[in-house]
Amino acid sequence: MNDLPRIGLGIDVHRLEAGRPCRLAGVAFDSPVGPVGHSDGDAVLHAACDAVLGAAGLDDLGTLFSDRDPANRGRDSAEFCTEALRRVRERGLRVLSLDAVVETEAPKLAPRRAAMRARLAALFDVPEDRVNLKGKTGEKVDAIGRGEALRATVVALLGPR
Repeated sequence: MNDLPRIGLGIDVHRLEAGRPCRLAGVAFDSPVGPVGHSDGDAVLHAACDAVLGAAGLDDLGTLFSDRDPANRGRDSAEFCTEALRRVRERGLRVLSLDAVVETEAPKLAPRRAAMRARLAALFDVPEDRVNLKGKTGEKVDAIGRGEALRATVVALLGPR
C-alpha cells in the first residue's frame, strides 16, 4: 500500500414496504414504512460498507455477505461494518471521512440526522466532524419520489493508518 488517499463509492437501493422496521445508518426510525432486504435492509450502512471496501480494493458487500446465505437473514448491518473495518485495517488503512446522501420521501431524516452521523462515525472509527449525511426527496419522480424505495449513496476517503 502506498500513502496516497483512496476513494470509494457505495450505492444501495431498497424497496419500502408498510409495516417493516426502519433502520438507517444504524438508527431506528418510527416510520410507517421500512426497507425490504435479506438482512435488516439498512441501505445507508450497506452503501457505507461498499464505499469503504471499494476504497480499500476489497470485494463488495454482496460478495462478502451473500443474500443467499441464511446466516445473513435479518442480520444487523452493523456487523457488516465491523467486518469491513477489520478488513480495511488489515490492509494498513483507516477511514478518513464519509459523505452520505439518502434519497427518500419517508422517513424524514432531519430529526435523526445527528444520531445517524454519530453512529456512522462510531462504526467506522472516524471523528464525527468527518462524517456528513444529507437527506433528499425524490421530488415525486420515480420509485423514490413515489415513496416506493430509498437510495443511499456514500463516498469514503481512506488513508494509511
